[in-house]
Amino acid sequence: MGSSSLTRAVGAILHRFTNGVPTTSLIVSRNGLLKRSRQLLLSSASSISSSPSVLYQVNTDSNEHQFRSISTFPPLCMGRRSSKIAGRKGAQDAKKAKLYSRIGKEVVSAVKKSGPNPSSNTFLAAVLDKAKELDVPKEILERNIKRASEKGQEAYIEKVYEVYGYGGVSMVVEVLTDKITRSVAAVREVVKDCGGKMADPGSVMFKFRRVRVVNIKVTDADKDQLLNIALDAGAEDVIEPPAYEDDTDEDRSE
Repeated sequence: MGSSSLTRAVGAILHRFTNGVPTTSLIVSRNGLLKRSRQLLLSSASSISSSPSVLYQVNTDSNEHQFRSISTFPPLCMGRRSSKIAGRKGAQDAKKAKLYSRIGKEVVSAVKKSGPNPSSNTFLAAVLDKAKELDVPKEILERNIKRASEKGQEAYIEKVYEVYGYGGVSMVVEVLTDKITRSVAAVREVVKDCGGKMADPGSVMFKFRRVRVVNIKVTDADKDQLLNIALDAGAEDVIEPPAYEDDTDEDRSE
């Protein structure tokens, strides 16, 4: 029996053992036949249950009684909680990537308007303040400021599109783009896929007005006080960020 054939046979045996086949037997002989025997052994049952690796000794059934030791590990399965945390982390990472991309474009657009100095560029100063509130890493801001100062970098232009969504719901879509024709095509494609249509200029915008949103981190003890301060200052509403219903304190700490 060739070495490759023996390897495949041994692999098949170990697969059967790992998936719950009784450990009484299966011996590999040199003539390539698999036969049942009670001479082939595994390590003791106690050592199998206590160790993460399982040791198999395969007898080649020859006069020399040659043995080969092979170690395997049981399959690793993620629990339901671990799977939920991994899925949630992936979604949060995707949101952060979109946020960083958006802030980066705003930084480039502001620098192109009035230069890279925030003390003299009010547009850039406002974007940096916004980025600080959203916990955008400093290196991302610095990288985009440097990129905006390069000659080959085109300026991002803000475009507003008016849209009728599914069921005739009015929406305003704002984009930052360096290619207007590309952005129009992309927005039109998304709107069409969602069952909506592009609206004529001015047919939707009159239903909206622009307001500011302020993000503040507070503790539970300060929520009532914050609500009173916000309403006294003229705020229209105070909204808490959404939370997962199945979150635990341990999940949030992670």
